[in-house]
Amino acid sequence: MVKGLYTAYTGMVNEQKRLDIIANNLANSATVGYKEENVTNQSFDNMLTIKIKDESEAYNDRPIGNMSLGVKLGEVYTNYGQGSLRQTSNTYNLGLEGKGFFTLSVTDKAGNESTGYTRNGSFTMTKDGHIVDADGNHLMGESGEITIPTDVVDVVIDEGGAIYADGAYVDNLQISDFEDYNYLTKSGDTMYQAQEGATEIPGSALVRQGFTEQSNVNVVSEMVEMISVTRAYEANQKVIQSVDKTLDLAVNSVGRV
Repeated sequence: MVKGLYTAYTGMVNEQKRLDIIANNLANSATVGYKEENVTNQSFDNMLTIKIKDESEAYNDRPIGNMSLGVKLGEVYTNYGQGSLRQTSNTYNLGLEGKGFFTLSVTDKAGNESTGYTRNGSFTMTKDGHIVDADGNHLMGESGEITIPTDVVDVVIDEGGAIYADGAYVDNLQISDFEDYNYLTKSGDTMYQAQEGATEIPGSALVRQGFTEQSNVNVVSEMVEMISVTRAYEANQKVIQSVDKTLDLAVNSVGRV
């Protein structure tokens, strides 16, 4: 009976974590370059149940089967599927169509530099001619950090990532991809870091100047999933209430007899 309380409890905790992930997806449904997260569920390892000191078995211990200890989150994973492209007509807004990431030089608060990867192409140009994201991280080209002459009138970035300032070639965007996305870890909402063992390969994505890639979150699907999670949570609550009433009867009513 107490086992039923524990099983229902694990179910409620699991649904709460699923709800947190869904809520985060919905909160970022309008975030440029955001990739939705999903989760799998799995049961705890089964335990072998043994009947011990039972008179009907002549007090011999006997296995009577396996028993699950409840449910837990299996794996939180990211859906890297293509998001829709939205036209902004902003010179430094860039969208990727296909597989790959923009490469950024990231500097943390302590001044440590690292390489980050993102699909968020909402870039701007600083007064020094650097192309940066909203956090000031520099967009990288094949020759290093991209710098545009500040006196240029027209900047064109073709679908191959080549950058031209007033018709003069400047650099080529460094579009990176990876053989296995399991070696990427999320840093913030739209930034990724490559972990040890990651194999970087050239990205095959086409660059669309004047566009941004929107979140690939399907709001309707997430809302339907949220309703399903809420109902599962309520079902586990009812299990706990039922077991609690049964225990109450066992202790306060049967115990008096």
